[in-house]
Amino acid sequence: MGSSTSNGKRRDNAVTEKKKIAVVLFQLGGPDSPAAVEPFLYNLFCDPDIIDFFGAWFARRPLARYIARKRAANVRKNYNAIGGHSPIRLLTERQARALEAALALHYDAKCFIAMRYWNPLSAETAAQVKAWDAEELVLLPMYPHYSFATTASSLKEWKRVFRPNGNAARERTVENFFDHPLYIKAVAEKIALSLTHFDEPERAHIVFSAHGLPLSLIERGDPYARQVAETVKLVMQQGAWKNAHTLCFQSKVGRRKWLTPSLTDTIDRLAAAGEKHLLVVPIAFVTEHIETLSEINLEAREQAHERGVQQFEMMPAVGDSPTFISALSELVRHSLT
Repeated sequence: MGSSTSNGKRRDNAVTEKKKIAVVLFQLGGPDSPAAVEPFLYNLFCDPDIIDFFGAWFARRPLARYIARKRAANVRKNYNAIGGHSPIRLLTERQARALEAALALHYDAKCFIAMRYWNPLSAETAAQVKAWDAEELVLLPMYPHYSFATTASSLKEWKRVFRPNGNAARERTVENFFDHPLYIKAVAEKIALSLTHFDEPERAHIVFSAHGLPLSLIERGDPYARQVAETVKLVMQQGAWKNAHTLCFQSKVGRRKWLTPSLTDTIDRLAAAGEKHLLVVPIAFVTEHIETLSEINLEAREQAHERGVQQFEMMPAVGDSPTFISALSELVRHSLT
């Protein structure tokens, strides 16, 4: 009788046992203190997917050191204006914990964070993932749109540093989610909420601002610009707004030609055309960081008001909104089927 009961319990436990999975959320990262700004920039410009030209393998490190030193003071000033550090680690941690909770019904899931250019770097995270020793491993870059400079760079670095255990977990990769219905819905919800800040929401010009990219990458086949444009189209369809809208790009660095039009040129053009109400949507960002909090919310806002814009609003990033976390959960679960 006791033996039968014991076996029954073992069978019940086997039935209810959840698959052990690891999910790695990749982000660019950001300095966590004023002192971290220069080494963060050095890591950024040491990336061969950022600095790449004939002979770059020889010149990349000295050039990265020079650029980091030259830009550090100005970049540090921008970080000081938003509190002295990047919030990206804290915000990505919130997304990771929310995703764990969403996956808990189906899996014994643990979510890890791997930053490309600052702590926790991929090597540190790789050791943690190895220790977790999951049955399945899902690589989840937190870039909605695939690019050589973001998604590919993060995945290359992971491949370089991750050494799985002998009984390696089955590895899956989510390469993009620019057109995922729940991601589109999450952005549309944020826009709808932001439009309520206007007395006449229908008069607000919606400015979609994505992080820029050198044209040289686009010419090599990078799909980023095409995917961003598709996201904008789907979001506008989801919201069914009649508002005028524009897609532009920001954060240009160096002398190379980048995607256009720029955010600054777009604000000048719209203000000159008599637009008085602007809603800027950071379309390629899923958390706040320097590009949204400083470049858009401070610099672009000041520029717009100087040009005669009466109301300037910035849509908050999707962050850990329930709809966006549902999108991430669905992406992970689909990758495991």
